[in-house]
Amino acid sequence: SGAVHIKNPHLDLMEEDILYHLDLGTKTHNLPAMFGDIKFVCVGGSPNRMRAFAQFMHKELGLAGDGEDLADICAGTDRYAMYRAGPVLSISHGMGIPSISIMLHELIKMLHHAKCRDVTIIRIGTSGGLGIEAGSVVITDTAVDSFFRPQFEQVVLDDVVVRSTELDKDLAEELLACSKEIPDFPTLIGHTMCTYDFYEGQGRLDGALCSFSSEKKLEYLKRAYNAGVRNIEMESTAFAALCGLCGLKGES
Repeated sequence: SGAVHIKNPHLDLMEEDILYHLDLGTKTHNLPAMFGDIKFVCVGGSPNRMRAFAQFMHKELGLAGDGEDLADICAGTDRYAMYRAGPVLSISHGMGIPSISIMLHELIKMLHHAKCRDVTIIRIGTSGGLGIEAGSVVITDTAVDSFFRPQFEQVVLDDVVVRSTELDKDLAEELLACSKEIPDFPTLIGHTMCTYDFYEGQGRLDGALCSFSSEKKLEYLKRAYNAGVRNIEMESTAFAALCGLCGLKGES
């Protein structure tokens, strides 16, 4: 249908929906007027990077002005930053699953209230490559957990809820085709492993704690590579699960 779905019957009973961490709300802002024509949402960790990306899109789309004075739509909060360039929204999500999931819950509700249709969402961000050339771009076909399973486990009340992390395969192929026009970056499709931690969780030997040997680390990373993992980061499983359930065409 192309619509952004929210899977929460309680929202219909609320007089007002306040998107706390974006400093937006259904009574304080005219969300359809502000965001109704958004077609692409690009998200990434850092506010500065997402501002630079919005300025880049502003130039690429040939919009009026130089884009230097792009306003942060979420300026009333210091949790996330949001910029707009034509039909493209550029939003920061911080680091890790809790941070991106808070932002995505509120973003998805915002797109729903704004009556957006056929929205494509793409996470662009840094990651650790696995057995690939430095500077490569990995287009994710499936996000996997630390056991290389294509799933996102979330504790809801005291239940472990398991959600699928499949991303849009057609979009991945489309992005790969686009990459052929840009020779500067080696680009490939692969699995992305999502961890809950930057140090031990990613096999690093330089954290405040390290409970394994360098041999153990290499053996684990080899198993990850053989399972199809080509990069490691800290948001992709939550991103894939939430976007997939709510009808957003997603890629990471």
